[in-house]
Amino acid sequence: MRNNASLRADEVELRPLSARSVVLSLLLGLHPPELPVKELVRGVEPFGIAGSTVRAALSRMVAAGDLRRTDTVHRLSDRLLERQRRQDDAVHPEPRPWAGDWEMVVVTATGRGPAERAELRTGLSRLRLAELREGVWLRPANLQRPLPDDLGEVAQGYTARPDAPARELAASLWPLDTWAGTGRALLAHVDRAHRPPDRFTAFTAVVRHLLADPVLPPELLPADWPGEPLRAAYADYRRELADEARARGLRE
Repeated sequence: MRNNASLRADEVELRPLSARSVVLSLLLGLHPPELPVKELVRGVEPFGIAGSTVRAALSRMVAAGDLRRTDTVHRLSDRLLERQRRQDDAVHPEPRPWAGDWEMVVVTATGRGPAERAELRTGLSRLRLAELREGVWLRPANLQRPLPDDLGEVAQGYTARPDAPARELAASLWPLDTWAGTGRALLAHVDRAHRPPDRFTAFTAVVRHLLADPVLPPELLPADWPGEPLRAAYADYRRELADEARARGLRE
């Protein structure tokens, strides 16, 4: 099997377009995340999805709790507002100077079921912590973000200075070379994508990839880390979509 660190631009994982995925991606990129039906239909048109298909998808998304509808305006539900917050954090993290300390979270709760354990693992991963061994999670203390209030019910947080060399420890906790290789392949794919559907699917993959960026201090990263170029490319694309939306409004 080919190592992900050597992916070519045409080997990156791109999910197929659907009316639901396009609508969600459009709204996730907006602040506030809401649009009238006619604007959603018009925004999806460049991707070859018919208006009737979009309207049917909107009805299903409201019924499923993905969207809330007020008159003719559709808005992300509270559950998806949390997803938007995670996406915004991935695109615009808030690192701080690193003094060498590490965050350590030790899971102390026992007797939890598989679903609860999986939910906790997902939550810790979203905080960009990595598991050193079962129940012990680490990351450099270089991010400005509070830990959830309810985390104290199941785990204890500490500040630590591991004995292992920091760069080696980081490389053991995260697949840094693999992440960087996929990131560079995505950048190459973005450069080659010109049609709206191709660009849309490429940047959707960019956002998914940024969600897995550990946002480590620069001194712990491999050379030519593609995190910032990916964020800059996505920020340019967001501005492009916003300009197109404003242009559609002016043409009304």
